[in-house]
Amino acid sequence: MDRVFRIIKRSDHQRIVEITHFLRENDLNIDTSVEVFITVSVDERLVACGGIAGNIIKCVAISEQVRGEGLALTLATELVNLAYERHHSHLFIYTKIQNQSLFKQCGFYPIASVPGIVVLMENSSCRLSRYARQLSTLRQPGKKIGSIVMNANPFTLGHQYLVRQAAAQCDWLHLFLVKEDNSRFPYQDRLQLVLNGTQDIANLTVHAGSEYMISRATFPCYFIKDQGVADDCYTEIDLKIFRQYLAPALGITHRFVGTEPFCTVTAKYNRDMSYWLETPDLPYPPIELVEIERLKYGATAISASWVRKLLAQGDKDTISKLVPAATCHYLQRLLAQPAKASASAVNKSVFQLGE
Repeated sequence: MDRVFRIIKRSDHQRIVEITHFLRENDLNIDTSVEVFITVSVDERLVACGGIAGNIIKCVAISEQVRGEGLALTLATELVNLAYERHHSHLFIYTKIQNQSLFKQCGFYPIASVPGIVVLMENSSCRLSRYARQLSTLRQPGKKIGSIVMNANPFTLGHQYLVRQAAAQCDWLHLFLVKEDNSRFPYQDRLQLVLNGTQDIANLTVHAGSEYMISRATFPCYFIKDQGVADDCYTEIDLKIFRQYLAPALGITHRFVGTEPFCTVTAKYNRDMSYWLETPDLPYPPIELVEIERLKYGATAISASWVRKLLAQGDKDTISKLVPAATCHYLQRLLAQPAKASASAVNKSVFQLGE
């Protein structure tokens, strides 16, 4: 029985249709973030596939007819090799709990899991611990050590207010910026705007982005059909990593968030965050969640999504009232781009999730 391995790009629409149908037969959906697939066929019949999205392996499926023949390990190895060829050596995989042993054979180790549903693994047994040790070199003295995790997409007066309020309540504050570039505003631009907007806060460390700050945009939903369950899994894994590894390294005792009057998903995330950070069921130091009332302009809470909508409308006057000077200058430069390119770029930014 000859097996034919193929590399399939997203642009190969006919093959992608075939892959989509095969994944559905195996109770999976296709993940639109996958850039390239590896497929395995026998007599022109698809029997296995797996995909790569950046440095994350996704959409791995093996037909029942060929399970137990060693194909899964071969496919996983091919996916790892392809990721390396694409210059991704630090790899993650989200997979069903029952597939954990397969990827252990390929050199992956579990980081965090939701029992019975999903496990997040990476191809190193010590990289996360090493990152935590690096963080510990930035630890500051004090009894109340705060933290904020944000996208700053873009950085607004609301973000600035949250940081200042939190810093005023703490001996030291650690701010983590989500690293993934899933918006019109690249990570390096967002980071610089945060640094510019917080440079007057003395008891603050702004941390370079880390892949251990899990982004909702990269969390897979292709094998979790219920969106509510998928959101719960994302929250649990994200906060378990934070509480087990990152917070202890810096001695973090509190995490600050703004109230969420608009997005029901984020509002629920805030409620769930309180549970996962504070529950005594986890064997790690608890972290107290503190919600701070959002800064308002008029009667409306300031949000990055509001600024993105105004940017799409070209409303420079209102934007100037919602963002710090550095962000305002940055957005004005975007609006000054040639009309066609600017409209395309700005409209893209409106539909990105996250503050």
